Amino acid sequence: MRALLLTLCVLALPLPAAERVISLAPSLSEIMLDLGAGERLVGVLEGEQQPAGVAHLPTVGRYGQLEFERLLQLAPDLILIAPGSVPPAQQAQLQRFDIPLLVIEPARLDLLGDAFVQIGQRVGRAEQGERLAAEFRERLAALRQRYRRERPLAVFYQIWHQPLYTIGGEQLIGDALQVCGARNLFAELPQPAPQVSVEAVLARDPDIILGGSNAELSAWQAWPQLHAVRQGQVWTVPDKGLERPSLQMLGAIEQLCERMAGAR
Repeated sequence: MRALLLTLCVLALPLPAAERVISLAPSLSEIMLDLGAGERLVGVLEGEQQPAGVAHLPTVGRYGQLEFERLLQLAPDLILIAPGSVPPAQQAQLQRFDIPLLVIEPARLDLLGDAFVQIGQRVGRAEQGERLAAEFRERLAALRQRYRRERPLAVFYQIWHQPLYTIGGEQLIGDALQVCGARNLFAELPQPAPQVSVEAVLARDPDIILGGSNAELSAWQAWPQLHAVRQGQVWTVPDKGLERPSLQMLGAIEQLCERMAGAR
């Protein structure tokens, strides 16, 4: 009996704080910096969306293509992963290295605060994680209240134009649209980034069309019957931070809400 109690006590002990962390997503690198734990980062993925605060760190490959030898040389004691940042086969290979993995997968904006808590607990910043989570939830609630609408605006969010891709229902960006008093035109589709047809967009006649650049969006001017085109509401996304779920995402959401506040 004493041996069983001893085992249970050992299992209940908190994990030691990770001191050598590799982040495999820009958003997770940002969270580490927000927590004041940037000095524990020893490697990141190559990519232009990485925050400036990790530019000096060695890279362990690029999106979808890890370099395992370089990763192991950095001797991490924790690897942070976001959905889609590592293909399933490579994630399975990481698990065989017996290095602790922490997969951060908030399905909704309301759950993103939990990511600060989870990472904070693993890197010795539990108090900071709780504080950031509370700040995130408070600011998010304020944005919801400020920008809510009786009739939500219908928004087509264009990821790519040739072929035409949008966001499905299981996307934090769709939640961001709801914060701004809008709804995703294709929220019923289960895929993260479904391909759709121009005809489907025309049939649903969005109030607003959002995309990455004016060049990608210019083709919609060929369809003046669209409400978004008639009203001049075909816009670029004001802040690409909207695609990186971390504390800075709140600022990106606020910019989006301000952009859409006067839409009709």
